[in-house]
Amino acid sequence: MTEDIDVLILGAGINGAGLFRDLCEQGVICVISDKGDFGGGTSAAPSRLIHGGIKYLETGELGLVAQSTLERNLLLKNAPHLVRPLPTVIPIFSWLKGIPAALRTLMGSTTAPRSRGAVLMKLGLAMYDFYGRRHRMMPRHQLWSRARALREIPPLTPRIVAAGQYYDATVTQPERLVWELVADGLRANRQARALNHTAIAGTDGDSVTLDTPQGPLALRPRIVVNAGGPWIDRINAQLGVPSSLIGGTKGSHILLDHPELLAALNGRMIYFEADDGRICLVFDYLGRALVGSTDIRAEDPDSVTCTEPEIDYFLAALGGLLPGLRFDRSQIVYAYAGIRPLPNSEGVAPGLISRDHSAPVAEPDGGRRWPVVSLVGGKWTTFRGFAEEVADSLLARLGRARRVSTQGLPIGGGRDLPGDATARQDWIARACAETGAERARAAELLDRYGSTALPILAAEGARPRRLADAPGYSLAEFDWMIRHEQVRSLADVVMRRSAIAVAGRLSGRDLDSIATLCAQALGWDEARRAAELAATRQVLTARHRLRLD
Repeated sequence: MTEDIDVLILGAGINGAGLFRDLCEQGVICVISDKGDFGGGTSAAPSRLIHGGIKYLETGELGLVAQSTLERNLLLKNAPHLVRPLPTVIPIFSWLKGIPAALRTLMGSTTAPRSRGAVLMKLGLAMYDFYGRRHRMMPRHQLWSRARALREIPPLTPRIVAAGQYYDATVTQPERLVWELVADGLRANRQARALNHTAIAGTDGDSVTLDTPQGPLALRPRIVVNAGGPWIDRINAQLGVPSSLIGGTKGSHILLDHPELLAALNGRMIYFEADDGRICLVFDYLGRALVGSTDIRAEDPDSVTCTEPEIDYFLAALGGLLPGLRFDRSQIVYAYAGIRPLPNSEGVAPGLISRDHSAPVAEPDGGRRWPVVSLVGGKWTTFRGFAEEVADSLLARLGRARRVSTQGLPIGGGRDLPGDATARQDWIARACAETGAERARAAELLDRYGSTALPILAAEGARPRRLADAPGYSLAEFDWMIRHEQVRSLADVVMRRSAIAVAGRLSGRDLDSIATLCAQALGWDEARRAAELAATRQVLTARHRLRLD
């Protein structure tokens, strides 16, 4: 039997999930589907930044900077459990360099500028503060002298002449934020459905058949949205709409166990130019030093990994920036890579490809009765604004009016979150009284999950059993996620509902314990448990360099 729906979204990354939530809030009957897990593709491989796009000032994308800084500020308000302020330092190596190159870039040059001097940086930071004034959440920039910069970050190279400090933000668990958007959509509209581990089986132009874990599902949508990110052109081919919309670049990252580096950073990010002119970054991410990112043209999102030459590049860049510290491969606890779904831009330097977004439409044609809207480009920070733009266009096609704005809408565990220190202590006291939890544990889970911590604390009880090698996590915590957050594989829970793997804190015996929880909650037999365990170990060790000792 074929089911009639309003909108089918193919791809459950950040753009698809953001659109799903928005449409569900408007009462649209919507189904979102992904061949893997929610947030399991490119959305699992960002630099973990929620930034206003300071580098877009150079390319003259001032509208994108204005939108990005606004959306960054809104995320700090709507998802404060997952999005946090991040003071950022830019080392400066000259006073006047870069001005002619920046002017050429603004005029359309396709070569990236190099060596941005203090005068240019001061101008850029002042503009950045100006664009970030709407719903301002963080302090304005400062320009540091060389002496202060070396005092604040002693291992910095003495070759600097000054440094700038400004504020952006970081997302602590991007994959979890994607899930929370999907869960919010399901909560807002009980007729909506979200399907992970579901492939496209085929289409006859009238209906689309999905191969779900429960069997085939035939849907007759009025509109199809392709939110496949770097897979967009492949999905369009399956839908009978050939396209060449994507020309992405690869971004790789490594995470280091490096206490001396974290102490020197003192909660800051360093955003710096490597010797070849590419922009790199390093900051404290969940107690590890996250280092990124390369910007290399790449095509296959299914096989992308962080390569040995990229690791050499990162270690050399860090060594040049911070000669007072030692860097080597033994410090790596995790590595990952993804392809940015940027618009096809032949002949443009990777660093200058626009990070703006668009939604081209293939109107109904021949036997295909529904339009296909492809979500091209965009970035983590602007997903809500992008979703709002696309949702408004889809509502017009459906003859509906917007009834809810998402601008001030809390996300997931950001709902009912205490707003100041006093409210936070009150929340913790109430949670402890209701669940029997200790205050330290309630505070820990409040920071990790926001208000979703309350049912997890209730499941844990007064004396939760901790994981053997990661005592910051409990067995009941994972059991709750498995049972309540649409987990279908072992990788779903250790790589996307939680950050235990990416932070390099997952051991082999803890992975085995979590696999047992999955088997008990999801009804796996021993063969399925063993297969899940083997497959997840292979991905984590071979693709992500995690040592499961």
